[in-house]
Amino acid sequence: MQSIHNPLASPWLWPMVFMAALMLFAGLAPEALAHGVTAGDKGYIQEISGIMPIPFIYLGAKHMMTGYDHLLFLFGVIFFLYRLKDVGIYVTLFAVGHVITLLGGVLMNINISAYLIDAIIGFSVVYKALDNMGAFQRWFGVQPNTKVATFVFGLFHGFGLATKILEYDINPDGLIANLIFFNIGVEIGQLLALAGILIAISFWRKSGSFMKHAYTANAFMMMLGFLLMGYQLTGYIVM
Repeated sequence: MQSIHNPLASPWLWPMVFMAALMLFAGLAPEALAHGVTAGDKGYIQEISGIMPIPFIYLGAKHMMTGYDHLLFLFGVIFFLYRLKDVGIYVTLFAVGHVITLLGGVLMNINISAYLIDAIIGFSVVYKALDNMGAFQRWFGVQPNTKVATFVFGLFHGFGLATKILEYDINPDGLIANLIFFNIGVEIGQLLALAGILIAISFWRKSGSFMKHAYTANAFMMMLGFLLMGYQLTGYIVM
């Protein structure tokens, strides 16, 4: 009797579904290719003044939910984390780094090319993929501190948006409060995105193909990181 192929049993299904979902975020928000802000949001940011909690919380959450470079990095960070306690520790380290440089970069007017910062963010995706693949152990015989790396790359991720915010000359009236509300929105968006990632990766783990194709998934993630780096470095050279 001829067996019927079940497409849901394909070992490539869950890795491809998850990566496609991440890239869908990018398709829905092409302005985010360099931590950008949509034209409508940009005009709104430049026009408002005073303390505006809801709009900035919304903008922060929107930034994180459509920031596919953030999502790729977080995907790599939690890829081999099974306990919620460990997920919480690493995500907190990333969030603290993000907050420090976002606030500090804007308030101290640290102006760095967004393309260079985003190229480093692309590298963070490559780095985490290589880490998950055990490359550093094989190549150098050492394992970098994953917590330190997550915090340091969180700093660069925060700088990514800070460089963009500086370009929009936000009204100084209520600036500090609005930046705090923006960060609250970022954390809300991060929690929502993280919940989606955890649900997707949990289904994948239950499929039985997770460990078998973990290396391939991280190799694909590394390729996306290199594409991000190439895009940003090209933008820097052209601009």
